[in-house]
Amino acid sequence: MDLTEEFEWRGRTVRWGRTGSGPAVVFCHGTPWSSQLWGPYAEALSDQLTVHLWDMPGYGLSSKLPEHRVSLDVQGELLADLLSYWELPSPHVVAHDYGGAVALRARLLHGCSFASLALVDVVALAPWGSDFFRLVRENVDVFSAMPPAVHEGALRAYIAGASHRGLTPDQMQALVSPWLDATGQAAFYRQIAQADQRYTDEIQDLYPRLDLPVLVVWGTDDTWIPVDRAHRLADLVPGAQLKLIEDAGHLVQLDQPVRLAMTLHRWLTAQALLEAGDS
Repeated sequence: MDLTEEFEWRGRTVRWGRTGSGPAVVFCHGTPWSSQLWGPYAEALSDQLTVHLWDMPGYGLSSKLPEHRVSLDVQGELLADLLSYWELPSPHVVAHDYGGAVALRARLLHGCSFASLALVDVVALAPWGSDFFRLVRENVDVFSAMPPAVHEGALRAYIAGASHRGLTPDQMQALVSPWLDATGQAAFYRQIAQADQRYTDEIQDLYPRLDLPVLVVWGTDDTWIPVDRAHRLADLVPGAQLKLIEDAGHLVQLDQPVRLAMTLHRWLTAQALLEAGDS
């Protein structure tokens, strides 16, 4: 699915795309990924749902200007305005990694209404942020200036740790390629440097107020955000359903694509039927 449309927001250019018909679903990606990770899932669901993909500023095909902050608070505000621009009063939302915090902030701080929310291995609960994140924050100028070959080696090693089953050469290349040129390298370390746990600390105590259908999905072998967070998150959200996917790491989309696709299809079609019954 190509991101052929553009949304201009506070000097940033957000690339997005939409396809399909039926109830609206918005996919939110995480870091250091892009909407490309959700692309096959969006295509598969587009015969029953109207799917929306977008790249956060600083990621994928969206603008990566150094003067623009890319932190979670900014992305949450942007999502709220993007949903208004799309004229989606209450879409279904599927979010991964950072996208979870972005969607939760849009809902809890910016008044967005969602028909349902599926949270897949999300950044939502403290503690988060690896030793690598902390090292980059303290030395962002050094990392940004690393020789390209050294940067690529570190990037590949970092991304490899997100998969439990191991990435194919094509999968690895697709994930690293946006960050390999000079603009991408600077953007990669910039988004890590601006990662700040306070943006989830601000909303963590509000999770019990969520009053919509919520599904928490997690890879049992996620080493980036361990599965204990899934249990904690599901316990905090009233009525949340929990689905654990065995033999999957943080990149559950690539580790167990069939299981995740079936899980999301069942969830979204069931929520769409409930929504139709209430209308």
